[in-house]
Amino acid sequence: MTTPYSPPDWAFEFHGHRCPFMPIGYRMGRLAMARLDVEREKDHGFYVIAELGEAHPQTCMMDGIQAATGATYGKLLLSRTFWGKLAAVFAHPEKGAVRYALNADFMDEMGKHEFFRYRKRGVEPSAIPAEITDDLVKWIAELPDETMYKVQDVDLPDLVYEPVKGSFNKTKCSSCGEYVFDRYVRMKDGSPLCIPCSRYEPAPQRR
Repeated sequence: MTTPYSPPDWAFEFHGHRCPFMPIGYRMGRLAMARLDVEREKDHGFYVIAELGEAHPQTCMMDGIQAATGATYGKLLLSRTFWGKLAAVFAHPEKGAVRYALNADFMDEMGKHEFFRYRKRGVEPSAIPAEITDDLVKWIAELPDETMYKVQDVDLPDLVYEPVKGSFNKTKCSSCGEYVFDRYVRMKDGSPLCIPCSRYEPAPQRR
């Protein structure tokens, strides 16, 4: 079955360029929402664990997923495993969870498109001739869902996702005078400091 889940123009504008992976992520998100019978998330009830890494082309999928689901990075509803896989788990505490992954055969076929010859030469997506990009985006939109995606139901107890609890509590840094939220305050000689003023170097945090 081919679904009509193509991104609206504003999603391409948000992403910044036309490419195949943002629409792939958008469609993936919409399919997951339909399967779980959930609406686009307004607050904090629906979340996504993306199995993506942190480089092109895979990260373009994340913008599509966010645009489709409302499970955004800014609302702490999107996390990454950094496994470098083209897959994501979509979960709702009351509706269950489902994992979508791109089929290898689909990836192999898509990789033959002229668009990727440009990308492998280092040409940015916005500099690729529009007719080449549009041809690929149209080809993807017309494919059956089952050609593109592998779908697996996931048991919620198997998921490990603990979003950071929100807090409005803040303290003024005694050095720079700027506010810092309390969980990031560092005490030095009895005075509250922000991390830059304290010269504290936290371990890198990735989401």
